Amino acid sequence: MVRRMNSHSELWKSQKWKKLRQNLFRLQRRIYKAVQAGDLRKARSLQKLIMKSRSAQLLAVRQVTQLNQGKRTAGIDGKENLNYRERIELVDNLNHYGHTWFHSGLREVPIPKKNGKTRMLKIPTIADRAWQCLVKYTLEPAHEAIFHARSYGFRTGRGAHDAQMYIFTNLNKGKKGITKRVIELDIKKCFDRISHKSIMDRLIAPAHVKKGVFRCLKAGISPEFPEQGTPQGGVVSPLLANIALDGIEDIHPSVRYADDMVIFLKPKDDAGKILQKVEKFLEERGLEISQEKTKITKTTDGFDFLGWQMRVKPSGTFHCKPSADNHRKIREKIKAVVNSSNYGAKVKAKKLAPIVRGWRNYHKWCDMSDSRDSLWFPNKAAKRKFLIEKKMNRYEAVELCKKAFPTVRTKRFGHTMVTGTKSPYDGDLVYWSKRKSTLYDNHTSKALKRQNHSCEYCGLMFNCDESVHLHHVDGNHDNWKLKNLAAIHQSCHQQIHWSKPKGKPRG
Repeated sequence: MVRRMNSHSELWKSQKWKKLRQNLFRLQRRIYKAVQAGDLRKARSLQKLIMKSRSAQLLAVRQVTQLNQGKRTAGIDGKENLNYRERIELVDNLNHYGHTWFHSGLREVPIPKKNGKTRMLKIPTIADRAWQCLVKYTLEPAHEAIFHARSYGFRTGRGAHDAQMYIFTNLNKGKKGITKRVIELDIKKCFDRISHKSIMDRLIAPAHVKKGVFRCLKAGISPEFPEQGTPQGGVVSPLLANIALDGIEDIHPSVRYADDMVIFLKPKDDAGKILQKVEKFLEERGLEISQEKTKITKTTDGFDFLGWQMRVKPSGTFHCKPSADNHRKIREKIKAVVNSSNYGAKVKAKKLAPIVRGWRNYHKWCDMSDSRDSLWFPNKAAKRKFLIEKKMNRYEAVELCKKAFPTVRTKRFGHTMVTGTKSPYDGDLVYWSKRKSTLYDNHTSKALKRQNHSCEYCGLMFNCDESVHLHHVDGNHDNWKLKNLAAIHQSCHQQIHWSKPKGKPRG
């Protein structure tokens, strides 16, 4: 049994992942170009090839079992992860039954909302997530070819910072942002009420993929609304929501991030007429505007969007900083770690560092000059807690706080916004790999430039489908010399550590 498990392990680890990625990307690029050219028949033929492709199947299983953030989240079957034998078996199942895939039920997890209510996160099994990932590989390039340029949520190569920059370009001094208003649009229960018909009618896919997606939608329905809803927690759900909502940006100058939207109003614009058009658009998709949460706001009064508070100052300057709600959440996270009695100061500092660094990286293009946003008070509170410990002097506490609250270089609106309708599937690898480099700072950025924006391990240029990891060549994580650092794919990082023997050799 052990020998058989080892053989599966060796089979999985010996896969030529670089070649597999190239095979998949080649097909995806052809789909993108076919849809752009209006040749949907060719696009569907290529989509069938991806569904049958061993490369795509292996990559889909690897994505959901190794790379995704929620990779250890169990579905209704209770399985949190798969061993190597089960992964190979799942690849075979995708190959044999991918065209007639039937979804299992979904595990429901209640998630608290800001208003005190809860929303249900519906989590598929690992096998269903792998099938959804495979379908995402086929659908995404086709729809990326036609998606609107001002849609930034859950799209490869785009993100919240692009939306932030677009708002800045529309409300800055040069655009007379001080004279404008905004509609903070809130769609009522978007993921729960979105019409299945509106998704299926717009889906560019072969018939058997459409049937599979339809079964996927039906697996997560609410008994009250059998023809509505896409389960939150599925791999393909955000893409399906984007497919249904695409085109709402054409109604009026606006920016959309998934179901969050801001519409820009000039002084003479009639907000009522614009909202009527939006209501009609949403009604066709089984959705409606939340009258309670949708607001028309003066830019000088400020509004919250994606965790930022944005407003135009009386001088006409556009100002952006972390919102009060976002700041409260980071304080709560820090407090939970600092006040925990489960571990000591050194472990606390280690746990705090990624939390603080992630928060600061998200807000690095904002105005972070306020003492509140510099996290001065949580830092001091952590220092006091660290000093309580035995054998902890003031110098050690200060050094631990430096590790727990790492600095991140900030620059107001320094983000380079994605150009027009560009997509990673357009084949412009130089543009996307260089753009990837601009999203990182300090050591990672330097390593990427030194490596000519390509992975040190596999040699492939960085696309937007995988995060960049910084590998310490000598294994010493305290050695931050540039020669000791290599910027590599997340999956390549895993492969490097797989190849290293664990423990000392016998004898």
